Amino acid sequence: MSLEILAGIFVLFSMAALGAPVAYAILSGIIVYLGVAGQDLAIAGETMVQRLFDGFLLLAVPLFIVTANIMNAGSISDRLLSFCVAVVGRFRGGLGHVNVMASLIFSGMSGSAVADAAGIGKLVIEMMVKSGRYSRGYAAAITAATATIGPIIPPSIPMVLYALVSNTSIGSLFLAGILPGLIMGAVLIGMNTLISYRRDFGKEEPVPIKKLPLITLKSFPALLMPVILLTCIYSGVTSPTEAAAIAALYAFILAAGFYRALTVKSLYQLFVDSARSSASVALVIGASMILTYVVVKENIPQTLSELLAGAEISPIIFLLLINLLILLVGCILDATVIILVIVPLFIPTCEALGIDLVHFGVLVVVNSMIGLITPPYGMLLFVINAVTDIPLREIIGEIWAFLAVLIFALLIMIFSPNMVLWLPRLFGYQG
Repeated sequence: MSLEILAGIFVLFSMAALGAPVAYAILSGIIVYLGVAGQDLAIAGETMVQRLFDGFLLLAVPLFIVTANIMNAGSISDRLLSFCVAVVGRFRGGLGHVNVMASLIFSGMSGSAVADAAGIGKLVIEMMVKSGRYSRGYAAAITAATATIGPIIPPSIPMVLYALVSNTSIGSLFLAGILPGLIMGAVLIGMNTLISYRRDFGKEEPVPIKKLPLITLKSFPALLMPVILLTCIYSGVTSPTEAAAIAALYAFILAAGFYRALTVKSLYQLFVDSARSSASVALVIGASMILTYVVVKENIPQTLSELLAGAEISPIIFLLLINLLILLVGCILDATVIILVIVPLFIPTCEALGIDLVHFGVLVVVNSMIGLITPPYGMLLFVINAVTDIPLREIIGEIWAFLAVLIFALLIMIFSPNMVLWLPRLFGYQG
């Protein structure tokens, strides 16, 4: 490695160790790199602005953030919960099943694990704790685990970012995430059932069958959102970005007009929060784009590819090693950073080894989400701690069983590329 790249890496990790925001740490490292290399510092600003303005796909990110915030503020989440309780609350460990089902449904609307955990997840935790059947730690742990499904089933903000760095079809990625998301839901329901019988959690009072049609009718407009979103994308009527705008508009009409749950004041605060979240993501994206420029200039991807090619590594061993790496760094780094900074290093090697980039993208996103609940620094653990005041030690004490079954689901996806790619191929994807 050159002196300038070593200096940049040293500053980047030093800033990160001091607790600086990731975007600032990356930008500081890049500025040091350019300075030591004797290059014009304006390259950083020019590269970031140019690539951000060229990225029409990136507009989907703030739109999905707005959609998730409207869902949380507009009582839509409450109605979805009522529907889930009516359907699966009657079984043993019912509120745990409600937690999983709510995440599966909400994931088709928000595309964000944090939005899932902080929004509908907080409501389910309160329900579980108030029932008296579940400990605070267990309620928080299963909520964190189910929130990982959010960015797997479309829409998905991380998949939008992966499509950006890999030049992969976002439509194919969205389709490829459906079956893995359902598998994650299935293994979580299985573990919740097992624990429920072991701890004798009991059943919730079943909702009479005759009330189901009315509850479903009240929730039906909200349940339509994923259908509208995916229909717009796969019918070819809109691009993913335009579909994200339609989803945000539909959520607003639903919350403000149909359910009448938004006020001017709450709408203003909603847009402020969405702008802040979008700006934070945009800073990381912009910084990572400059970092990509540096990485390409230093020929790092080519060097890695040559090393791995020389070692004659098989595709499956490569996938296992990369997933182990992402699993380890995922408990420290945010998924956005992993996808935008680390993953592009390995894409040329994937192509050289004949690994399908859609399959690889799904594995990366799933693995990054598992990292969000991996102790001691999993972000979702801190998010739930912040919104519920449940001590971290209680959450971490209960998270291990759910972490284990999610890793098991990931292994299924690694060894079954045809399963992951079945839906995209059904719709014409050729990989």
